[in-house]
Amino acid sequence: MSTLDTVNNLGLLYADQGKMAEAEAMYRRALEGYEKAWGPEHTSTLGTVNNLGLLYKDQGKMAEAEAMYRRALEGKEKAWGPEHTSTLGTVNNLGVLYKDQGKMAEAEA
Repeated sequence: MSTLDTVNNLGLLYADQGKMAEAEAMYRRALEGYEKAWGPEHTSTLGTVNNLGLLYKDQGKMAEAEAMYRRALEGKEKAWGPEHTSTLGTVNNLGVLYKDQGKMAEAEA
């Protein structure tokens, strides 16, 4: 699925350039393709879900970011377990999101 990886990477590039609408379009395109090709819980799918969470957080769309992080976290815990570095990266993203919202108890957990 190298085409989908490239689409996802274009999303990363656009996000880095501050082109949020273009980044979201690429992530959504990659997500749809990964879901069709590999399913909703495949690790490639979950990576793009996490990227959407990062993008939404950067845009201040906290509810959308939380939904993406929670979806990614649930899937990564199933795929790799709770102690895997990718899982823990998503845990950290969720913690930072909670901190930024002033939800300190949730952030600390």
